[in-house]
Amino acid sequence: MLRHVFTMEYLRSLGYVVMAMLIAVSVHEFAHGLVSHKFGDPTPKREGRLTLNPLKHLDLWGTICMIVFRVGWAKPVRINTSYYKNKKLGIIAVSLAGPLTNYIVAFISLLLYYFFAVKGISIGVWFYYVAVLNVGLGTFNLMPIPPLDGSNVLMELCPGVIPFYRKIGKYARIFLAVGLAAGVLIRPMNFVNDAIFDGMRELICKMFWKEKVIML
Repeated sequence: MLRHVFTMEYLRSLGYVVMAMLIAVSVHEFAHGLVSHKFGDPTPKREGRLTLNPLKHLDLWGTICMIVFRVGWAKPVRINTSYYKNKKLGIIAVSLAGPLTNYIVAFISLLLYYFFAVKGISIGVWFYYVAVLNVGLGTFNLMPIPPLDGSNVLMELCPGVIPFYRKIGKYARIFLAVGLAAGVLIRPMNFVNDAIFDGMRELICKMFWKEKVIML
C-alpha cells in the first residue's frame, strides 16, 4: 500500500504529494517547537518556528527525499534545554512530539478520506495522501539515526551511544539519503508504516463503518 515506484500514476499524484508533504512537515516541526515552548524554552518562538508556515521549516535535501521517496526531514527546530526543569523528560517529550503529531494528523486525515469516499466525493483522495505522508514522516523520524528524533530519545535513554553518534554526525544526512535510495531503510519502514496504516484503517472501520471502503 505504501510502496511507491516511478510510474505515470506516481507523477500524476505529485501535486497531492507536495501539498500533503507541506502539511506533514509543518505540523511536525510546529509540535517540536510548541512542546519546547511549553517546557519554558523561548527559542522556537523567538526564531519564528511556532508557525504552520511550511517555508519556515523546509530543508532542501529533506524535501527532495520527501517528494521522491515519500519520507524525509525538515529543518530542525533549535531548542535550548537549559530552560527545562527536567532536561531528560523535556528532550524526550520534544523529540516524540513531532512523530506523534504526524500520527494524529494521519488518523484524522484517514477518517476524512473515509467520510468523503463513502459519499463519492473525489476530494477525499487528498486526505489519503495526507495520511500516507504523515505516517511515513512519523515513522521515519522515530528511527534512531542522527539527526532524527529517535536518536535524541535513544541518547537520553542510553547515553552510551552518544560518542558513536558524534562520530557519524557529519555523515548522517548522506547515510539517510543513500539508505533511502538503496532501499535499505525503505523496506523496514514500509513494514512499520503498513502496520500502523492498517491499524488505523481497521480502527476507523470498526468505529464508523461496518464495511471497508476501497483504498487507493
